[in-house]
Amino acid sequence: MALRRLGAVSEPVPDDRHEPPSFVGWMGSLWGYTLLRFGMFFALWGILVLVGLGGFFAAFLALALSVPLSYVLLSGPRARVAENMERRVEAARAHRRELDQRLDPKQDEDD
Repeated sequence: MALRRLGAVSEPVPDDRHEPPSFVGWMGSLWGYTLLRFGMFFALWGILVLVGLGGFFAAFLALALSVPLSYVLLSGPRARVAENMERRVEAARAHRRELDQRLDPKQDEDD
């Protein structure tokens, strides 16, 4: 059971970390974050071209600006992608431990 912090108060939250996220949820968060990153780059590039910078220089500057901006502005979507990946890895590890236990029940006794 994990604790969720709400200001100074913590409340128990059921720990469903061994359940992998659905394929649609996992891929949706990944594609959503990717589209937001591309959207930020192209928006910056368009603004820089409208300001009067050249194509290649505007693209390079948009890339240089979009990296730190996306780090700050897209922290929520990035955290969801990381959480979904972590849940998938943890579910695979739990499945592997369960399979190992079923195949060799005496393994824990030997360790």
